[in-house]
Amino acid sequence: MKTLSIGIFDSGVGGLTVLKEIRALIPQEDLIYLGDTARVPYGGRSAQTITRYALECALFLLTKGIKLLVIACNVSSAYALPIIKKRFPIPVIGVIEPGIREAVSVTKSKRIGVIGTKGTIRSNVYERELKKIDPEIVVISKACPLFVPIVEEGLEKEEIAYEIAEKYLREVKEANVDTLVLGCTHYPVLKDVIHSVMGPDVRIVHSGKETAKAVKEFLEKENLTTTKKKGKETYFVTDSPESFIEIGSRILDRPINSVKPIKQIDFRYIFFSS
Repeated sequence: MKTLSIGIFDSGVGGLTVLKEIRALIPQEDLIYLGDTARVPYGGRSAQTITRYALECALFLLTKGIKLLVIACNVSSAYALPIIKKRFPIPVIGVIEPGIREAVSVTKSKRIGVIGTKGTIRSNVYERELKKIDPEIVVISKACPLFVPIVEEGLEKEEIAYEIAEKYLREVKEANVDTLVLGCTHYPVLKDVIHSVMGPDVRIVHSGKETAKAVKEFLEKENLTTTKKKGKETYFVTDSPESFIEIGSRILDRPINSVKPIKQIDFRYIFFSS
């Protein structure tokens, strides 16, 4: 009997931080990852375009025989999660809700910071969802666009990373938050820098880690876990596999040996022919 995989997609390599946490928590599962590297970043696009891209990525993974879909992209989760959940015949988990639940559970002062890309912060999804749970929560949001290129250039341990973090996080820190949500999947690579700037009293919420917990809990609840000892990983990209391998291997702290490129025309055909 063929083992069904967990499908994971992101606009680029950032979602590998989510895959890394899923792999650590449920090593027996087969994982299929799609990075839409031809169209990254999604953040500057309209909500309609982001939703279309996300639907295409989700549909591609559906054709690979998956039992669960993980949207490992904050901006795609913000705009496209509801419609993908409605249209798709398999369960779908985004990265926003698990992080929000954890932030609400750990905050004591009800002052929560959220950092992310411009697209995610512009969507206002974190503030909206946090206040749905507790209207008394005060949310301080900040876009940190340069964090992504710092990670992708491998500069997370350089002085420039600390300087930019100090600049971006100043107003969040001065707002006296006791919890900070990393609302972009690249940002966990900078967790040491962020922790250093914010100080030891601020709880850092890694949405990818919380998403991995949600995936494990769902599979166990629905009796969908795999009994194999070790799962395999398959990677697809829509462009630049060499760059994906280079950056992705650094994010995972282990080599990515093979990536399968998808021709953009084939990618569109899969979506529009369905």
